[in-house]
Amino acid sequence: MKSANPTPDPNKLSVLGLGDYANYLLGENEGIKNTRKKLNTDYLSPLSFSGDPLDAKISVSGISDDSTRLRQLLEKLEVSLSATGLTDEIHRRGLGSNNLLFMACELLLLATEEEGFPLLLIEEPEAHLHPQRQLRLMGFLQDQANIQRADGQQIQIIVTTHSPNLASDIKLDNLVLMRDGKAFSMARKMTKLESTDYSFLKRFLDVTKANLFFARGVIIVEGDAENILLPTLARLIGRDLREHGVSLINVGGVGLRRYANIFQRADAVKDGELKIPVACITDVDVMPDCAPWIVGKLKEGEAIPKISESTRKWRVKQDFPGDGLATHRDTIGAKASGQWVKTFIAGEWTLEYDLAFFGLGEEVWIAAHLAAKDEKIHLGTASLETESASAGAVYSELATKGLSKEELASHVYAKITSNGVSKPIAAQYLAEILENRFQKNELNAKTLRSKLPVYLVQAIAYVTSSFDEVNTSGLVGEDGAKNFGDATSA
Repeated sequence: MKSANPTPDPNKLSVLGLGDYANYLLGENEGIKNTRKKLNTDYLSPLSFSGDPLDAKISVSGISDDSTRLRQLLEKLEVSLSATGLTDEIHRRGLGSNNLLFMACELLLLATEEEGFPLLLIEEPEAHLHPQRQLRLMGFLQDQANIQRADGQQIQIIVTTHSPNLASDIKLDNLVLMRDGKAFSMARKMTKLESTDYSFLKRFLDVTKANLFFARGVIIVEGDAENILLPTLARLIGRDLREHGVSLINVGGVGLRRYANIFQRADAVKDGELKIPVACITDVDVMPDCAPWIVGKLKEGEAIPKISESTRKWRVKQDFPGDGLATHRDTIGAKASGQWVKTFIAGEWTLEYDLAFFGLGEEVWIAAHLAAKDEKIHLGTASLETESASAGAVYSELATKGLSKEELASHVYAKITSNGVSKPIAAQYLAEILENRFQKNELNAKTLRSKLPVYLVQAIAYVTSSFDEVNTSGLVGEDGAKNFGDATSA
């Protein structure tokens, strides 16, 4: 800038012109002048050779050619975020917000360039970022990837993440799972998922379920009771799900097959199998022949109506003569089994019935009673210890009446399904009862394992053991018996 007369209009100056004008104004500042003079006189002059003085200049955009000066000037510009009501510039925004700013700048650059391949790689964008901001970011990135540039290309964005929050918001078609150094696309025709499954999972695969993408093993259940109880059972028998990196996914009674198919490849021969053990736990939903009158499906003296002559939806074992029940179980298992996905079906009827049938009848009975008294217990108008003792005494009396295993277990199931008893609350009390009995040395891992339904133990072992440790060929038999292999002594 040779002269400041007339004073230039900053609105009409180029970026380089603004830099030159700023240099002129800085050069005319008394403080800058004095600093330059002192630097040259007191410090650089004593270091100069005769005839070759060292002379310092203070400027913003350098003193070289125009292109170099422009680059130097642009490199000195800083983009920062502001925050309403904060005056301390340093503390205005955190690392997460500044990461967003960096991504925005990169996207701006990629969107305005007209050559080269527009590719943005983002590693762990969830770092330092608020969960709600993570969802906004993922929606924004997916929108940006759909915008076409002037040259006809679209920006390709690749994100690596360990965040279920982000994974739940990414279109399933765009997800790629990394396992053992291989990439497994979740795109259509790459998995066993059907077109309708993608729409279903878009609606229901939320953040609580999306952690299945990061698990070393997965258990899929259909109810809150299983969701509450299984982690405790697994830990007490020595197979802590957290220790083994296992995710427990509650699909709420619908869509078990859809979630299971996420882990099955359409062409396993070509792509390889996704070697993540997935255990699907489900009920057989066929009650023993003695149960309808005990659980209130029929009144005393009423006969079981024939299926062909009624609209009853519940089933008893006599509805499946010959190999009918085994065929029924095979049909259930075939819906969600394949490759590394295995279905484990209740040996007798449902979770609660099977727990009572195989050895935890008293504990389930007491848990059901406490669930019925839950509000009074928490209000302090009923004692947990007193109610537990009372329920235990009633069960002991019932157990001495000479009932068959099926009849006794049916009475326990009737208690847990009557009088508005909440199965999840009962499951929570059952978990606490078992924990307390371990603390009192009334139970140990081996004893509890012998009292649990075999299908539950097998499912837990399948996702926490190496593949060769557990016999998983086929489904649990009608009597609940199955070779458990070496895992029983682990």
